[in-house]
Amino acid sequence: MYRTLILAGVLALAPITAAAAQDAGPTDAQIAHIAYTAGQLDVAAAQQALEKSTNAEVRAFAELMARDHAAVNEQAVALVTRLQVTPEANPTSAALTEAAKATHDRLQALDGAAFDAAYVASEVAYHQTVNTALSGTLIPQADNAELKSLLETGLTLFQSHQAHAEHLAQSVR
Repeated sequence: MYRTLILAGVLALAPITAAAAQDAGPTDAQIAHIAYTAGQLDVAAAQQALEKSTNAEVRAFAELMARDHAAVNEQAVALVTRLQVTPEANPTSAALTEAAKATHDRLQALDGAAFDAAYVASEVAYHQTVNTALSGTLIPQADNAELKSLLETGLTLFQSHQAHAEHLAQSVR
């Protein structure tokens, strides 16, 4: 829940932070960094679940999260390399990292069913927030058509992750 509130606030403020700094929305370089950071953080969360969980369904979900987010991030790296764009660190990606650290530490203190339920609930909230940011801010603000297309592909995939996490949450209460 704490991760949800922090992440929601961070992503809701992303366009405001960028607008205040530049009098416009986030640049493609900032969007690339935010999206990549969000993917890496979910890979790290999945790795934590694989280390701590013994629940077969939770482990399968975590494996899917690690595989899918790593694959999208590989595509993102290939795109920015080909376009010769250097992803730009920004307050939003830094805040995402800080919020993920707090969530990691909170989850690390849990074991068994309590860990599983908290991890899955965190994944539901994380995907809800990231999907809202993608559809409401990052995709509309992206200037490069290829970046926008990759973000749209990611959104479709991450919406399915959200549905999967919501379904899984019903069985790990």
